[in-house]
Amino acid sequence: MTADAAIARKRGRPPAASRDDVLAAAMHRYLRGQRVDVQAIAAELGLGRATIYRWFGSREELIGEVLAGAADPLLDAARAGARGRGGRALLDTFDRFNRSLADAPALRHFVEQERDAAVRIITSGAGNVQPHIVARIREVIEHEVHRGTYEPPVDPATLAYAIVRLAEAFLFNDAAAGMRGDVDRLREVEAALLGVTVPKKAPRKMSTG
Repeated sequence: MTADAAIARKRGRPPAASRDDVLAAAMHRYLRGQRVDVQAIAAELGLGRATIYRWFGSREELIGEVLAGAADPLLDAARAGARGRGGRALLDTFDRFNRSLADAPALRHFVEQERDAAVRIITSGAGNVQPHIVARIREVIEHEVHRGTYEPPVDPATLAYAIVRLAEAFLFNDAAAGMRGDVDRLREVEAALLGVTVPKKAPRKMSTG
C-alpha cells in the first residue's frame, strides 16, 4: 500500500466516538423513556463497555450526568421566567423549577422504572446530581445577593443545600412510591426558609347545594 493510499484510508475512517457522544446517546435514551443501557450504547458507538466505564466510572454515574444535564435547561427556564426581586424572585424560580421537575415525563418514568437506583442517584451527596444542583441553586441565590436585593438568613452555600434537600424530600418519596411531587407544600416551606411572606390561600367553602 502506497503512502498516499494509507493516508486516504486513514482519512476515510469514521472518527472514534468520544465521551460527549456517549453522554449524548444516554441523554437521547433517557429523554425518550428508554433504559440507559451501557452495552447498547457501546455497540451503537463502536466502543467497548470498558471504555465507557473508564470515562464515567459506572452506569449510575453516567445516568447522574444525564440527569444533571437534563435539569439545567429547566432551571434556566425557571430563572428566566421568574417574577419579582430578591426573595420573591428566588421563591418563584425554585417553585417553577420544582414544578417542571415534577412534570418531567422522562424523570417520572425513570424514577418509576428504577426506583432504588433513581432515588440513590438523585439524592446522594457523593453522586453527580445533588452537588451539581446545589451549585446551580447557590449561583441563583448569590446573584440576588450581589444585586443587593436579598440578604440570606445563612450563607448561600448552606441555604442552597437546604433548598435542594428540602426539594428532594417533597418531590421524591421512598423507592416504593416513586415521585411525590408535593409542590404546593414545598413552596410554602421554601418561602419560610427564604424568609418570604406569601399570602395564604383562602379555604374552600363547603357547598350547601
